[in-house]
Amino acid sequence: MSMTPLALEFLRPQRLWALVILGVIAVLYVVLAARQPVPRTSARLRLVVPKDAAWKRHGAVLLALLSLGSLIIAWAMPKDYGRQPRDRATVVVAIDVSWSMEAEDVSPNRLEAAKSSAKQFVQSLPERFNVALVTFAGTASISMPPTVDKSALTRAIDNLQMAPSTAIGEAVYTSLDALQLVPPDPEDPEDVAPAAIVLLSDGASNIGRDSAEAAAKSKEFGVPIYTIAYGTQEGYVISNGERQRVAVNHHELYTIAQNSGGKKFSAESAKELREVYDAISSDVGYEKVPMEITERYAGLALIFAIAAALGVISLGARWP
Repeated sequence: MSMTPLALEFLRPQRLWALVILGVIAVLYVVLAARQPVPRTSARLRLVVPKDAAWKRHGAVLLALLSLGSLIIAWAMPKDYGRQPRDRATVVVAIDVSWSMEAEDVSPNRLEAAKSSAKQFVQSLPERFNVALVTFAGTASISMPPTVDKSALTRAIDNLQMAPSTAIGEAVYTSLDALQLVPPDPEDPEDVAPAAIVLLSDGASNIGRDSAEAAAKSKEFGVPIYTIAYGTQEGYVISNGERQRVAVNHHELYTIAQNSGGKKFSAESAKELREVYDAISSDVGYEKVPMEITERYAGLALIFAIAAALGVISLGARWP
């Protein structure tokens, strides 16, 4: 996130007192310009010798002041906050494999589209990220413990199978269990990497422990949950020869995200789901870090200085 100039922070803020010099120079220029006598010339002479354009003189001075101001800001060593890839973190991907994911309102069906997008999401995460896979229907299980082996995780996603019922609360508790299996960092065994849960579902819980309480427990561990409500309100499955509507339930997933300190997303197509995963990847894969941006203002100073020099040259060239 880029900060506005008024919100800039500086490593050497005391140097900004030099900006007072700009005010002094500006006042001095205005006073001297006001006291300068206006030369009297005949109408014929004014036709031969064009009058200096005041805006050029004022513009050259303004550009010079802007150049000096930018140099002073650069001298004060400004800093901003930029995005930097996280070196290490753990993400648990929890995917609903209940029968409702067979609905074909998303081509070819909800589960197949979810599997495809999940694999792309896993591949988009930084190399040193541990990723675990949890699947849930009437129960939840760890299909793949935390690993940096993205190929093994992709194969586990390909092997997902559907089952009856939906236990979202159990999915959250099982995801927290999966985080306990994260292997320590060989370079720093005591370091605890940040973690997040990405939970995709298309319905509401109908079995298992309360999902809102599970989300609150996740917040206690400092693990936000990014929920994705996937599918459309027109979705249906065929059960016992009859069409059964399986509309997406947004309320429960919103409550889970809110209680855990995470975010809730919605996706009604495979394309939208990929966009949601991209947004989550950006959130969990990067962190905001302070960085010095002295070069940015030094570059502005150079641009203003060149423009001021060109203005002065254009004035001088008329009076060799």
